[in-house]
Amino acid sequence: MGYAVFHPSDDLLMTKILVIAPSWVGDCMLMQPMLARLKQRHPGVQIDVLAPPWTVELLRQMPEVNEVIVNPFPHGALQILARRSLSKQLRNANYDQAVVLPNSLKSALVPWFADIPLRTGYTGEMRYGLLNDARKLDKHKLPLMVERFAQLAEAPNGNIQRPLPHPRLQVTTGQRLHVLDKLHLALSQPVAIFCPGAEYGPAKRWPIPYFAELAQTLRAQGYAIWLIGSPKDKEIADKIVALGNAECRNLCGATDLADAIALLSCADLVVSNDSGLMHLAAALDRPMLALFGSSSPQFTPPLSDRARVLKLDLPCSPCFKRECPLVHFNCMKQLTPDQVAKYIPQQTK
Repeated sequence: MGYAVFHPSDDLLMTKILVIAPSWVGDCMLMQPMLARLKQRHPGVQIDVLAPPWTVELLRQMPEVNEVIVNPFPHGALQILARRSLSKQLRNANYDQAVVLPNSLKSALVPWFADIPLRTGYTGEMRYGLLNDARKLDKHKLPLMVERFAQLAEAPNGNIQRPLPHPRLQVTTGQRLHVLDKLHLALSQPVAIFCPGAEYGPAKRWPIPYFAELAQTLRAQGYAIWLIGSPKDKEIADKIVALGNAECRNLCGATDLADAIALLSCADLVVSNDSGLMHLAAALDRPMLALFGSSSPQFTPPLSDRARVLKLDLPCSPCFKRECPLVHFNCMKQLTPDQVAKYIPQQTK
């Protein structure tokens, strides 16, 4: 394992690249323009991605990805010996470069142990020895996460191409029909999909009674309402249904990620908290109302011209906390269903 500092140039062509992916579904979606740029800079390159198991179905739908290697390490776990063991397997793949997207020290260990010649990423938790192409992040020049990822596809002194293309997903008619048939769903009326969860924490979740009230408004306008999310979101969705929405379909926990993507592609409207599903709906270019409270659309907005961000510019927001530090939760509570309903788009069917 070497500590030599590389000085890659625009002329250095790669044949195999390993990308160390982020832990969150939404962040994985936001790295797609970076993958596309790597393919553009290095024609014929093979890109493999080391990623958490819950992101595998998403990555398999990205044409830029050759192979997904499951990252078996729980969030926050160091597990030096296990990382070294995985690295031995990866060493035989003869990667030319590793692009490390997370900023943690442990995320840089695998490519270092694997002795990948060029290891690119931003300076982070004492990673100077682990990364030999360590970049200093200019947060003012690159305010968006998608831009920060894309910059790592460039040579050290290069600039990202603007306008940066939006992340995009494609769903075939066959994929869509298969999932609709499996879940006994029909497209006989306009479909509004609610994504009421947010893995990061409750401060990012619009109140349950507000989702319930908006569902009643949309149903009165002729929409079918589908609720999608992980098994952890099922209780939230159950409460939305119980508040006068017995006709809504609670699909939380009933789909894998590939199914959820197919369902989102059917939506005439998506109403979502700032979550991974929000970024997937944006990548599918569906009409969307994206609800922001504790987080900021200045960092991770839904990247679609058909998405409208709804938020209140309160002095305490964004706080980026998992729970409201002031307890009142006004950034979401004061964003009422009536205010959100004003932005329901005209039905397109």
